[in-house]
Amino acid sequence: MQSAKKCVLAATPLILAMLATPALAAKNKKEAALQAEMTRLEAEVKAAESPDARDVLITRMDGLLQQCGAMKGCQMVPLLEVYKRALAVEDASEEVDIDDIDAEDRINVTGQNVPEGATADALLDDRSRNFLARVQMNPAVQAGIRRWLTDMRPSLMTSYENFQYLKPQMAPAFHKYGLSEALLFGIVTKESNGKVHVGSRVGAIGPMQFMPATGRRFGLGNDGTGFDTRYDPRMSAEAAASYIVERYAELNGSIEMALAAYNGGEGRALRIFNATGGRNFWDSTVYNQFPAETRDYVPMVIAAAWLYLHAKDYGLRFPRISNKQVSLRLQKPTTLNELTICMGNQRGTDGFQRALRNMNPRLDVNQWLQAGTTITVNSTMSRAYSWNCVNGKRADIARQVISADPSTAIVRVGTLVNRTVDGGDSSDLVANNRPAEATSGVVDPAVVVQKPAVIKPSNPQAASKLQPSAKKSPDSHRVTNGETLYSIARDYKCNVASLAKDNKLKAPRYSIKPGQVLRLSKCKP
Repeated sequence: MQSAKKCVLAATPLILAMLATPALAAKNKKEAALQAEMTRLEAEVKAAESPDARDVLITRMDGLLQQCGAMKGCQMVPLLEVYKRALAVEDASEEVDIDDIDAEDRINVTGQNVPEGATADALLDDRSRNFLARVQMNPAVQAGIRRWLTDMRPSLMTSYENFQYLKPQMAPAFHKYGLSEALLFGIVTKESNGKVHVGSRVGAIGPMQFMPATGRRFGLGNDGTGFDTRYDPRMSAEAAASYIVERYAELNGSIEMALAAYNGGEGRALRIFNATGGRNFWDSTVYNQFPAETRDYVPMVIAAAWLYLHAKDYGLRFPRISNKQVSLRLQKPTTLNELTICMGNQRGTDGFQRALRNMNPRLDVNQWLQAGTTITVNSTMSRAYSWNCVNGKRADIARQVISADPSTAIVRVGTLVNRTVDGGDSSDLVANNRPAEATSGVVDPAVVVQKPAVIKPSNPQAASKLQPSAKKSPDSHRVTNGETLYSIARDYKCNVASLAKDNKLKAPRYSIKPGQVLRLSKCKP
């Protein structure tokens, strides 16, 4: 019997190995296939002739890394080495040394002359050619160009970067109505600098700065969840395109008058147009009837649009931003602020927080997003997430920084307490509940955390009154200025969704206001 048992035990590892062999072989085959595909894509990245082609290939490599991450025991290191080499190829393609550029390709910008006509820029499609043919390149527009290229240059560059992230959502609406993408850029640049979550003191909000009443006319406003669709890039662009086309029909197709209506009010623009017999915006009888803000607005929009189409002529080197949008499935809980930290930033840019907010306008930057949530990013951000935000040193640093609580930096100092010593009363400095005589040297109260002092009562029956009572969680919380549902949930260790449901708050914005009382029955004690 013992001999038979020994035989079975001896054969067990062999049997298990035989059973595991098919599964192991299949796993190794999958890993080998991933490695071969990564190597093939690396070769294609090196041979790619355009940045967009490289972005597509790098995005496919991202997908292979995610496949490996989902496979138990998949060896990630060899794949990451190939991936890093491919990224190095892409980064090298972005480096341009001005000393390596041929003399005839360098731009000598005097800032005095404006090109007489359109260039052969690829952006000059029929819509843009139509736009350029219908606007006047006069001294007012030239002055606008001068301002964009000098003191307002940082604003122009920031607007271009923001616009690239928004363009996939906004440009199709303008294209549908036969409007120039450059005109959209000019309006977005002047109205909001390409920032989705921006508002004016008079109530205009969103990237296209719609007022509440005008927004409602074109289908914008509260969508029933607490979100105002004037913040939505796609919907606001659709509304703006409809508005401009409507003004064209009223104002004899004049771009300048349509822009004047957009800024100064359609009623005023139509009255002036009719009163002057349909004269152009630049006619003194028309121009002088508009407020100073509108007289500035019209040429500045046209100037920004002109520079968008003629950047090279003016020595403008806009940052190269991938506007290929992809869906990113989060692999662990995070916030947009944490993603901003771990993703880092591209050379010459300020990071991805604005891009994350612009492409996900319904999300709060401090809102905790559960694993499995899908957000919109571009291909560059998707790579940065896979590389730096899932695990590793950068991910750990981002979590540490985002979780830091300033209140924990405050310490309590030692205090003077009365103690009874050998029947006599004396006052001693007690730090950390240690008697003064038990410490050596001088105690610095500024660096000592005070624990509750233990005082021996003269009346033993009073001892029970001095015992600390168990901490009881409050039943409610009154909202103060600056608080959000997410910060309150964090402070009371609540689940956001449960807290919202308990207080009948609608997702995704969970709107609350100062003075409002929230029930905390779903929070931990």
